[in-house]
Amino acid sequence: MLQSSIYARKATFYFLAKASGILRPHILKVSVMKIGIIGAGNIGGALAHRFVAAGHEVTIANSRGPASLQELAAETGARAGTAQEAARGNEVVVVTIPLHRIPDLPAGLFADAPADLVVIDTSNYYPQQRDGMLDGIEDGGTESGWVEKHLGRPVVKAFNSILADHLQNGGKPAGTPGRIALAVAGDDPTAKATAMALIDGIGFDTVDAGGIADSWRQQPDTPGYLKDYDVAGVRRALAEATPERKPEWRATPNSPGSFEQPA
Repeated sequence: MLQSSIYARKATFYFLAKASGILRPHILKVSVMKIGIIGAGNIGGALAHRFVAAGHEVTIANSRGPASLQELAAETGARAGTAQEAARGNEVVVVTIPLHRIPDLPAGLFADAPADLVVIDTSNYYPQQRDGMLDGIEDGGTESGWVEKHLGRPVVKAFNSILADHLQNGGKPAGTPGRIALAVAGDDPTAKATAMALIDGIGFDTVDAGGIADSWRQQPDTPGYLKDYDVAGVRRALAEATPERKPEWRATPNSPGSFEQPA
């Protein structure tokens, strides 16, 4: 994973330079990366479009197998593969499946993954609409903390607070006024810097949202969720967020219902 390590160092330098104000556009060109996407729904499909357009090599997988992904592969330029193929041999893996399906991923999916593999989690908890009651989240844990426990490795939380259509079509060149910013949370500074550089490369600014313990600030029903704010707006929304989970965002004995009829 030498290329990944080199990229990570460049990414870390990029964001330190950007934060200090010394960055010039020519200093860092984002290297071509090998990216796996597990999940071919709205967000997974949008990311396949954006990452391939940015020059990355993308493998996308779902629960139904590569044969079901031929149309999406042809449309995006990504390669259709299995979950194992998406998880191994890549430098970044995006896990973007319904939260309650995380435990259904193949056992040991990341068991042989290198330590510097960056895993990005896009998940959101919709207890009354889709996921039902998930112990560990209902008890006050963060959604991405729950994902980490099931995957057995650290994650970076990103892409969870933007609509798929806006993710696919809303990217703008760096420096564009009003450029949409995405909150990014994670405990590994190098992994987080890599994710932030990738996001910048597909047309979005980023805001460091702290560690996974702080990632509740970007979960559903927080001030910045699905708002398409710029950097200043995202920072303000993160600061205004409160950790209490409202009753409508908790499971009931009848959960889940559907997005049309929550229960």
